[in-house]
Amino acid sequence: MVKAAAALVAAVALVVTATPARAANGTVGERETVCANDLYVRTAPHDGPWMGTLYRGQTFLVKGPKSGNYVYGFAYGHINANGWVADGWFC
Repeated sequence: MVKAAAALVAAVALVVTATPARAANGTVGERETVCANDLYVRTAPHDGPWMGTLYRGQTFLVKGPKSGNYVYGFAYGHINANGWVADGWFC
């Protein structure tokens, strides 16, 4: 019984101290990795027309400028075009 309790305490401590991955804002001039499951690329900021989707692990070169919570840059991968994405979804 004591061993089971000690194992439970150790497991709980491990879960509590584990740090989850957090998304961050993009840095102008950096090629950032997408942390979101999907990130819409738009032709204009603030819910402009959709032009494609980046998925977790794909990359986006943040060129700037920023407009509100959107940032302009180049979407690599199958999109391969300049566009706007919601900022704050990069690893």
